[in-house]
Amino acid sequence: MKRKKAALVLSGCGGYDGSEIHESVIALLNLQKLGAEVFFFAPDIRQSGVVNHLTGKPDRLERNVLEESARIARGEISPLSKFRAEDFDVLVFPGGFGAAKNLSDFAVSGASMKVNEQVADAIKAMLKLKKPIGFICISPVIGAKVIGDGVKITIGNDPQTASAINAMGAKHIDCTPDGFVRDESKNVYSTPAYMLASDTVQIDRGVGAMLSEMLKSLK
Repeated sequence: MKRKKAALVLSGCGGYDGSEIHESVIALLNLQKLGAEVFFFAPDIRQSGVVNHLTGKPDRLERNVLEESARIARGEISPLSKFRAEDFDVLVFPGGFGAAKNLSDFAVSGASMKVNEQVADAIKAMLKLKKPIGFICISPVIGAKVIGDGVKITIGNDPQTASAINAMGAKHIDCTPDGFVRDESKNVYSTPAYMLASDTVQIDRGVGAMLSEMLKSLK
């Protein structure tokens, strides 16, 4: 049987200013355990800001999102501009504040946020082909903005973020950290991960269950 192909879109390296490393690795591991072949992508853009992960304070350094994402991908990564929906079976966005700072500007603009054009194009292309799209942690805000149209999505139960999601035309559904929400009509999936989870065990359960269901939907 031909292996399914999964695209993971990263937003840097590190939960405060890029992709959340635990979530990214858990997603990678679960996809591979489910038999999928995983490919990494990230936009080749300047990072919006850099945070010292030891102190939690801003740093004056300048970094590139693609180059930083390559740390997680062990160098095997492509610019998001090269993503083609027809070549993949599923598209997955790990969380981390890079999703709200680099793939979008949600961290600054809230519900009036803008989404990176390449990110939006990738999501729209998968929607058009009716292929599964998965969002983890804070990244569902991107799905809410790009998809809208009442898409059911979750970031857990944070009232402020849920309100922003609803304001963007999506429908927020409360969810436990070890669960996930599926919008069957749009083939869109989401799970809270570190928006609500207290440890990687909960994240693994939620992400694992979501990815398993995404791949099952292809059969």
